Amino acid sequence: MHLSHAPRVPGFMMADTTPLKLPLDAIWRARTSKFGDFAGYDMPLQFEGLIPEHNWTRAHAGLFDVSHMGPSFFALPKGHGLEAEEAHKKIASLIERLVPADIQGLKPGQVRYTMITNEDGGVLDDLMIARPAEPAAAGDLYIVVNAGCKHEDWALIAQATKGEANLVRADDRCLLALQGPTAHEVAAAVIDPALAEMNFMTVKRYDAFGRITVTRSGYTGEDGYEILVRAEHAADLANALLAHAEVKPIGLGARDSLRLEAGLCLYGHDLDPKTSPIEADLAWTVQKRRREAKDFPGAKRILREYELGAARKRVGIRPNDRAPAREGVEIYKDGKKVGVVTSGGFSPILNGPISMGYVDAEFAEPGTGLELMIRGQARAATVTPLPFVPHRYHRPKKGS
Repeated sequence: MHLSHAPRVPGFMMADTTPLKLPLDAIWRARTSKFGDFAGYDMPLQFEGLIPEHNWTRAHAGLFDVSHMGPSFFALPKGHGLEAEEAHKKIASLIERLVPADIQGLKPGQVRYTMITNEDGGVLDDLMIARPAEPAAAGDLYIVVNAGCKHEDWALIAQATKGEANLVRADDRCLLALQGPTAHEVAAAVIDPALAEMNFMTVKRYDAFGRITVTRSGYTGEDGYEILVRAEHAADLANALLAHAEVKPIGLGARDSLRLEAGLCLYGHDLDPKTSPIEADLAWTVQKRRREAKDFPGAKRILREYELGAARKRVGIRPNDRAPAREGVEIYKDGKKVGVVTSGGFSPILNGPISMGYVDAEFAEPGTGLELMIRGQARAATVTPLPFVPHRYHRPKKGS
């Protein structure tokens, strides 16, 4: 259910609204003049340029300011009197009214990617939900939603839980993403050596730069961290990270090209209220306990598609020539329209154009030849496995 008539599209902003400035606006303006409006914020788009920033992140460590996102803390009222595991199951059961993921099954310190779904099985937003590692935080969840949807998401959570828990927004803080193969070296040197030992999709709080909340996660396909820090300590943290030889600031342009190479969805483009998690090739986000319970919004459609397959599927597409196929390009097979591109651009790593889009399921097999209608001309393309560039997340070694 929508609580606002504004479209749920990242970057949407009323024309007469002055964009908000990031907490670290002065730091970024000292390094670039290339800014643009995104989700109601004035965001740095480029520093050295999209391609060098992209390549630096793949080889070293890039620092992204993602303070436009919607971090928040969702917690049972103080004095709830429940034991730790009971408190977690209670708070998790409340958020499970909106999402198809098994949040009750989270272990302390674990993060899970999921979606808010509507009664028709479509996606209202995708988000991260984390169970804090600290015993004192039992009954709390750390939730990060997308920038363009955060106000509606928070209203949905408040409406669905009707005062049974408290949602405290934290978007007045600074959220920094440190991404790249040397991010762990930087984090260990600048913040705390223990960060190097964190595993992918875990969360922990550290007494550094005030008190920070750190997840080992990101939006680039690389190893890295997302760090929530209070605004009064943000400049000290950013400057300390930027002083490291492995770190350069990265703008919104490279953030998008990196996530596209990694085959990651962008809400409002690859995900929307009519698209199901199964169509989006995200069936893995609906865990067994929830499939068996059938108790989440849109379960009827989502579980039907889980069992029988969806009529269309998100796929990777490589144009056979150098012409990029961007969002909205129609996809054809033997003269018949079979889909549409939802994200597209240039891959610096592959040195060529790449796209993601939805096609009829019968044409989703890797290696299938398709035609992209670009400026009225049909151009050959091939369905390609996702991700385009392999993920390099830090996962525990088997047996450890």
